Amino acid sequence: MVIIIMGVSGSGKTTIGQMLAESLHWEFQDADSFHPIDNIEKMRHGIPLNDVDRIPWLQSLQIAISNWLQENRNVVLACSALKASYRQYLVLNSDVKLVYLHGSFELIKNRLQKRQNHFMGVELLTSQFESLEEPDNVIRVDISQSPQVIIQDIKKVLEV
Repeated sequence: MVIIIMGVSGSGKTTIGQMLAESLHWEFQDADSFHPIDNIEKMRHGIPLNDVDRIPWLQSLQIAISNWLQENRNVVLACSALKASYRQYLVLNSDVKLVYLHGSFELIKNRLQKRQNHFMGVELLTSQFESLEEPDNVIRVDISQSPQVIIQDIKKVLEV
C-alpha cells in the first residue's frame, strides 16, 4: 500500500508522513526528492512551478509508486499533489490512499515563517493555495490537532 500525505507547503506532510511511517514500520519517501534540480532552483528563488515544470516530477513519482506496488512495499509518501490532474498521475489503483492535511492560510504561514533551511519559502504559499484543488473522497485531517492525534485518526480510518 502507498499512503500519500498531501497538502500545501507547511501543512506538515513530512512531519506527519515520517511519524506515520515510523508508527507503521513502513518506508517513508518525500516527493520533493523527486524534483529535477531546475524545479528546486526555481522554488528556491521564489518562482512558482507551472504545470509544465511538474510533468517530469509527476512522471518520476508515478514510476516510483508503480514500482513500490509491484514490489509489495508499504510506503508513506509526502507529496503536495495540489491539483486533481496531478493526483491522477499518483493514484494508480485502490492500493494508493490519499490523506489531505487541511489548514488555514494563517496557520500554515506561521509555520513556514518558523521553518529554516527549506527551499520552499513563505512567499510561495499564496501560489500554493491558488493552485490547490481540494480533493473529494480522501481522508481529510485538520492540522490544528497535535501530530499524535493526526496519526491516530489516519490509522483509525485506514485500519492499519
